[in-house]
Amino acid sequence: MTKVEPYKHEVKYYECDGMGVTHHSNYIRFMEEARIYWMDVLGYGYERMEAEGIVSPVVAVSCNYKHTTTFKDIIEIEVKVAEMSALKLGFSYTMRVGGKVVCTASSTHCFIENGRPVALSERFPQLYEAIKSTVELL
Repeated sequence: MTKVEPYKHEVKYYECDGMGVTHHSNYIRFMEEARIYWMDVLGYGYERMEAEGIVSPVVAVSCNYKHTTTFKDIIEIEVKVAEMSALKLGFSYTMRVGGKVVCTASSTHCFIENGRPVALSERFPQLYEAIKSTVELL
């Protein structure tokens, strides 16, 4: 099983609202940063997929906010595969500051080439196997 270390994001001043708390909308961006990092670590980043004609839109997203974060907090984001099928890939995210869970989230993605869904296992078997190598139990 391949282990990918958590992605780290330092909260920027502009990501906070008037109360000094990280604005809730930024967590979706943090998920994207962590997911791109995760794919890069696997050796098959978004740049490579897009250069080969594949895009991976988000089809669903969910966030559960547990505790606030503020300017300069370092959020560690653990990314795991939550579901995997021929046409969709679901991720779960656990975000922590100092070991304390601040947000749990999920996102679901599909893969499209020339406007049509593609099966990742057929179009990118190496990426499919790399992703499978990170999965504990589905």
